[in-house]
Amino acid sequence: MSGLRIITADERLARKPKINIAVFGPSGVGKTTLARTLDPDTTLFLDGEAGTLALGDWRGRVVDLRGAAASLGQHPWVMCRAIASLLAGPDPADTSGPYSAAAYEQYKGALGDPAALFKGVDTLFMDSITVASRWAFEWCQMQPEAFSEKTGKPDTRGAYGLLGREMTKWLTVLQHAPYSVIVVGIMDEDKDDLGRITYQPQIVGSSTGRALPGIFDTVLTLSRFDVGDGGITHNMIGGTRRALVCDANPWGLLAKNRSGNLDTIEPPNLGELVRKMRTAPRHDATLSSSIATPAAPAAA
Repeated sequence: MSGLRIITADERLARKPKINIAVFGPSGVGKTTLARTLDPDTTLFLDGEAGTLALGDWRGRVVDLRGAAASLGQHPWVMCRAIASLLAGPDPADTSGPYSAAAYEQYKGALGDPAALFKGVDTLFMDSITVASRWAFEWCQMQPEAFSEKTGKPDTRGAYGLLGREMTKWLTVLQHAPYSVIVVGIMDEDKDDLGRITYQPQIVGSSTGRALPGIFDTVLTLSRFDVGDGGITHNMIGGTRRALVCDANPWGLLAKNRSGNLDTIEPPNLGELVRKMRTAPRHDATLSSSIATPAAPAAA
């Protein structure tokens, strides 16, 4: 075993940082077309939605996940795991499972050498995490954990428990791949009995949605807005302008910005957004060393 490799500050700063982004938005808002703003020569589009019509004449490389799985007689979720393993390499924490060294070699034999498959790629665009979660749940429902040991009947809790583990592991493996990873998914709007609106990613199983902010550097919402004299109004269905919401916002939309250099609202251009995240100064680069004195109360 070789000694511990410590990365120096100069080495770290000289690297082009990889960025992991999750984008959610309502159906039809144009999440897939965001791929058109990325460099086609260095982007690999993982197609789970059969949505390449939205890409138009964009010339990036595409993997048809369902078609590739069907050609090998495999479930699409098995293909998702295989692609993640080839992209990230063997997981040292997995000694005998789907991300182990042995599984990695099997995937190489069936699909090809990743050095050739992914040559020149620096960004992965997965469309979509919503579909991937459905595939994962279908697969989980067929596994022994999804059936009661005593009765042999389906065990819903067992299936959902396995789903949470499968999705979290898959996303974590992708997170550690030496590429920037962008996943998109549908966002749902929920209204409670008091009329309060909340937004949630449309992912089968709640545990994956809770784990996402800890896996991805940046979580964005692509939605529609109206702009008028009263300012910017969120209008998810009928708004006239699209924008990416990137940070804490007055509409309660999904957003997290670890880079610290994005505005609350940015244009719907992922290519420019990634460049800004890599090069723009952080908003919090200058830290205050004092606490402001509270304003005096108004005179009665």
